[in-house]
Amino acid sequence: MFDLDRWREIFQSISKNKLRSALSGFTVAFAILLFTLLFGIGNGLQNTFKNEFAKDAMNSIYIWSNYTTKAYKGNQIGRRIQFKNDDFTFLKENFGDKIQTISPRIQRSEDVVYKDEKDRYTVRGVYPEYYVLESAKVTEGRFLNYRDINEKAKVVVIGRMVEKDLFGQLSAFGKQIKMGGIIYKVIGVFSDPGGDSDERFIYTPFSTMQRLYGNNDYLDEFGITYNPNLSIDAAIAFGVKMQRALKKKHNVSPNDQRGIGLNNYASGNKEVSGMMFGLSILILIIGFGTLIAGIVGISNIMVYIVKERTKELGIRKAVGATPKAIVAMIMQEAMFITAISGYVGLLIGVGILEIAGPSLEKFFILNPGVSQPVVIGATIILILAGMIAGYLPAKKAARIKPVVALNAD
Repeated sequence: MFDLDRWREIFQSISKNKLRSALSGFTVAFAILLFTLLFGIGNGLQNTFKNEFAKDAMNSIYIWSNYTTKAYKGNQIGRRIQFKNDDFTFLKENFGDKIQTISPRIQRSEDVVYKDEKDRYTVRGVYPEYYVLESAKVTEGRFLNYRDINEKAKVVVIGRMVEKDLFGQLSAFGKQIKMGGIIYKVIGVFSDPGGDSDERFIYTPFSTMQRLYGNNDYLDEFGITYNPNLSIDAAIAFGVKMQRALKKKHNVSPNDQRGIGLNNYASGNKEVSGMMFGLSILILIIGFGTLIAGIVGISNIMVYIVKERTKELGIRKAVGATPKAIVAMIMQEAMFITAISGYVGLLIGVGILEIAGPSLEKFFILNPGVSQPVVIGATIILILAGMIAGYLPAKKAARIKPVVALNAD
């Protein structure tokens, strides 16, 4: 229960011993401050990794064709490998059980004009499912559909920044743009978590690009999302299996790393997961090391405080204070100083992270912060440490006879 007299005694003790109380509080506040900063910076590094991978679907695989670097089966080195529509069919038929979505892609750079505005953008000929690979979100209109593919329609879906560049404050939906000297209708606008750079793309049906840019069935690459239920190792093996199958189909040496290239996000996920795990362990070790240092510091101070107050405790016993009351008073004072100081350290740490956050982005630390439960848990540990540190010497001092305590140096 709340004891007003005891709290008065605690505040009187703190006010009479300002330096002692300040040192106790500083030890706790500094430990919590360091703990908050370390965990905040560690979380900022993890946010950077997550943000980089948020630009595209985490279960993405990209396969592209290039020039060979090894002679193989009578074919000369430097041969250009060219994907075609039948490769698209080949992948779907042979690996469809593990493929979630698949889209061919053709990429060109074109001058795009709307009235008096003109700029150059990357145009991608894709399949309706391609927006899944880019984690794009249609904010106005719609994305491409199969009717657009079958009819080889002259339609485009433009990024938010393309709309801003060419149309200003106007909506681009339903309007016409000239691209490579050909008129296209804007059927949608999209946003992308990758930011401004990924919102300066233009998407059109790949069949339209094949007809307008050579009237052929050539493809540049394939974007694939695999079954998310696959483990990381299984996903890596799946990507390698598709690459080998395409190499065999196009007579490319199995040891040729450029003829048919592969970028499997599962490999990156595995590396990043390992790095994040190692980083988390390192932060925990350093963080708990900081807490242990704080615990040792507050323990030493509490031992000194109790020893310093031996005479005072003897007087209290002489006037009728029970050992239990003396121990409770010291523990309550220790808990109060630790709790207030820990909260101050938390506020300072969070404040520093908030102020320094934007400037830390150049060091690849994004949105540094720490969850309240973690810091509150650390503060509670310090409070308990302070109570235990105060309890043991206080209990010892409470057992001393008043005469002995009064004669103590």
